Amino acid sequence: MENINRTQLFRAACLSLLVTSLSFGIRAGILNKLGTDFQLDKAQLGSITATAFWGFPLAVVFGGIIVDLIGMKRLLVLAFVFHLAGILLTVFAQGYWTLFLSTLLIGLANGTVEAACNPLVTSLYPDNKTTKLNHFHLWFPGGIVIGTLIVLLFNKINIGWQVQVGVMLIPTLIYGYLFSRLNFPVTERVASGVSTAGMYKALWNPLFIFMFICMFGTAITELFTGQWIDVLLKNVTDNAILILTLDTGVMVIGRGFAKPVLKRFPPQVVLLMSTILASVGIYMLSTVSGPAIYAAAIIFGMGVCYFWPTMLGFVNENLPKTGALGLNLMGGAGMFAVSLYMIVMGAHYDNILKQANGDNTIAGREILQTTLVIPLVLIVAFGGLVVYMRSKNKTQPIVNPVV
Repeated sequence: MENINRTQLFRAACLSLLVTSLSFGIRAGILNKLGTDFQLDKAQLGSITATAFWGFPLAVVFGGIIVDLIGMKRLLVLAFVFHLAGILLTVFAQGYWTLFLSTLLIGLANGTVEAACNPLVTSLYPDNKTTKLNHFHLWFPGGIVIGTLIVLLFNKINIGWQVQVGVMLIPTLIYGYLFSRLNFPVTERVASGVSTAGMYKALWNPLFIFMFICMFGTAITELFTGQWIDVLLKNVTDNAILILTLDTGVMVIGRGFAKPVLKRFPPQVVLLMSTILASVGIYMLSTVSGPAIYAAAIIFGMGVCYFWPTMLGFVNENLPKTGALGLNLMGGAGMFAVSLYMIVMGAHYDNILKQANGDNTIAGREILQTTLVIPLVLIVAFGGLVVYMRSKNKTQPIVNPVV
């Protein structure tokens, strides 16, 4: 890759993902405050939060279609513009609709970052895809940790949520500058000569369709629970946002050590073990109280830490002809599922509150117990995947990729 500074491009990609995750962490921390300041009920908060999750799939799928044509650099310039506009509009929000629009713009920005950066990472590290995707995606929980700590600190010293959101301008301006001056490679599919028709044909592979559907569940398990943790557990503990900080901190560490884990276990086994731990974590979050809730957060973080990057890595390693579009359809599927789930659960939360005479503790725990069904189903699905991949490897000798 002549004239390509792989290290600087990877660092800039991580910084752009940091902005994406800061938007999740800070918004999760200020969600209750937004509801109070603008007199929004949980259904409205659910709709606003969900906007980021369906703005994301719109951008990531459209970006996946055009990234091979216009290049990753142009997509990331567009992401910068969306991030800048969304952050500023949030800071100066006046009510429901300005919050809705600003969240949509940030969702579009976040999706555009993923649309460009996932294929960028696999193009920069073709022999080390799954590990580098995990290293790249550790900045998502990393940014959530930073974002929630910003919320905690600024709340402690009585600095308003507008300033907390404005902090995101700093890394946004830096990554916009870095990407503007760096040269980019072409996507891996273009470099390998796989035709557009071949890419679309690969998307109909039953294994891709299976992973696409499973992405609904892994994304909801990880992102819905994380984004709503402050609301769901507000009346269970005085430090609900610290639970989010704790479980995302575990995710950062787990993704940082992805290489030895993936050397010991194949991706499908990692996904199965992750789903079991995530199920235990959600069950504990919905039932325990006191110090045990922090143990539940750690177990939940261990469960979800490998979900997103390992799902992408598995698809790109086993179905490489799906290319950038395959990666981005996976991401889009996950975020779209989360957006719908948030809307439904926001309304369901309000209904539970009415029936329970405003008892937030009952409502939060019931939502978590409903969500627990999803990883329980995934245990069966990924158990089947493990069996399938073992039989496939016995009948079709393959060279194990470097992960």
